[in-house]
Amino acid sequence: MYVAVKGGERAIDNAHRLLAHERRGDREVPEISLAQISGQLSLGVDRVMTEGSLYDRELAALAIKQARGDLIEAIFLARAFRATLPRFGATEPVDTGAMQVRRRISATFKDIPGGQILGPTFDYTHRLLDPQLAGGFVPEQPATSDASDAAMPRVTDILGRDGLIEPSPPADTGAPVGDLTREPLNFPADRDLRLQNLARADEGFLLALGYSSQRGYGRNHPFAGEIRLGEVEVEFMAEDAGFTVPLGPITLTECQMVNQFKGSATEAPCFTRGYGLAFGHSERKTMSMALVDRSLRARELGEEVLAPAQDEEFVMSHSDNVQATGFVEHLKLPHYVDFQSELGLLRKLRQEFSEAVEPSQIKEAAE
Repeated sequence: MYVAVKGGERAIDNAHRLLAHERRGDREVPEISLAQISGQLSLGVDRVMTEGSLYDRELAALAIKQARGDLIEAIFLARAFRATLPRFGATEPVDTGAMQVRRRISATFKDIPGGQILGPTFDYTHRLLDPQLAGGFVPEQPATSDASDAAMPRVTDILGRDGLIEPSPPADTGAPVGDLTREPLNFPADRDLRLQNLARADEGFLLALGYSSQRGYGRNHPFAGEIRLGEVEVEFMAEDAGFTVPLGPITLTECQMVNQFKGSATEAPCFTRGYGLAFGHSERKTMSMALVDRSLRARELGEEVLAPAQDEEFVMSHSDNVQATGFVEHLKLPHYVDFQSELGLLRKLRQEFSEAVEPSQIKEAAE
C-alpha cells in the first residue's frame, strides 16, 4: 500500500515537471508574456473573466498561460483563486445606460438615436486566413474622432415608451439578491439566479441551446434589439463615509433581444425580452445568454415547456463547465475497486447463465 502511494507521488511529481516543460515549449522561442495574452488574445481573456466571475485581466491572462490555452482549465483556476479572496461587500448596480460606448448596433432599426457604431467586429471580415499575421505585420492606425455626446437610449426603452414591449421589472433595492458563488443552487430559481448561472455558464453550451431554440425547440426566434460594448463605472457604497465611491471603469457587453408577441384576453400583445451581460467583449456569449434567458421564461409567460432550453433544471444543472469538466474528467482517475467489483459481478452472472442454459441453446442463439 505505502509503496504504491510513494510510487504514485513520484509519478505525479514527474507529471508536473513534464507539464511545466510542455507549457514552456521551444526554448528558442521567446516566452509569451501576460501583456501579450491580455492584449492580443483579449477575447479569450474576456471569456475567462466572465465564466470565472473575476474581473482581472492580468490574472485571467496568467490562468490562460498556466492552462496552456485551455480556457475551461483557466476558468477553473480563476474561480479557485477567487474563492481565496476576502469579500468586503457588494457594489452598486451598474448603469449600462450611461456606458461609454465603443460598439453599439441594432438589428431592429436602421436609424437609432446616437447612431449605429460598428466598432471592432468580425462581422464584415471575409473569414480568410491572413498570411500577413504570420509575422511582423503592423496594422495601420484606425480612424479616430471625438467621443459623441449624443444620447444613446436603449432600443428597448424606445419601444417601451409606446408600450410595445413588456416593461422591465421595477427595481427593488431592498430585495435580497441570490449568490450562486456562496449558496447552493435550488429550484425553482428566480431570474436573478438564472442570469447569474447563465453569465457563468459555458459559452458553447449556451450557444447550442440558443441555436436549438431558433431551430424550433422552444419557438424562440428573436431580433437583436441592441448590442452594446463599452466602459461602465463601478461604484461601492462606503458605509463609513455615507456615500458611494467610484472604483473605476470595467468593460461590459450587453445584449437585449426582442422576442415574439405575447398577449392574453386581458393584455394587449407586446414584444418580450431576453437579456445578456458579460465582462469584456463577449457578444456571442451575451447573445446566447439572452436567447436562453428568454427560453427559460416560458412558464412565467404562460408558454408550454417542451424543449431543453425551456427546462430550468436541465439548463442550470448542466451549464457550468467547471462542474461538467469535473464529472467527465474524473473518469480518468483510478476506479480499480469499482471496476473489479463490476467485473466480479459480471463473471458471476455469466457463470449462472451458463449453468442454467443448455450449451445447444447457447449455440442456436449465437447462430
